[in-house]
Amino acid sequence: MTEQSTDHGPFLDRCVELAREALDAGDDPFGSVLVSGAGVVLAEARNKEQTAADPTAHPELELAIWANRNLSTNERAAATVYTSGEHCPMCAAAHGWVGLGPIVFAASSAQLTTWRASWGLPDSPVASIPASAVLPGTTVVGPVSPYDELMMPIHQDAAARRG
Repeated sequence: MTEQSTDHGPFLDRCVELAREALDAGDDPFGSVLVSGAGVVLAEARNKEQTAADPTAHPELELAIWANRNLSTNERAAATVYTSGEHCPMCAAAHGWVGLGPIVFAASSAQLTTWRASWGLPDSPVASIPASAVLPGTTVVGPVSPYDELMMPIHQDAAARRG
């Protein structure tokens, strides 16, 4: 499902900034923001797979763990995860297990898969499964234009840095 950016803008802007910060630190460009039901930013994270030497150091997983430790069941259910890229199956499962609310993402896993293939990069070791398939009871919105288009050159820069 594609949606125009209206009220999601400030949060997706921050996700794009966090993705750039991740890339500048040597990680893959992903960033996420956890927002309360009242629209308050509760936590944010960026990818740290390389800098933490942990292939599971995804921002969406970090936010799910943070939410589980710091929010009540009702607060988690009301919270939205905004993210620069659609949740991978690992992160989607964590999102569901802790009972977080909606997901809004800039670029889809399908887009990233297509971009990576066009740059001659190998396939991901994990299947590209839409978050909505992993989380059938969760509202999932994305890709959100123009944020998906903003993410493409950032991922292209990451691919070029890998050489």
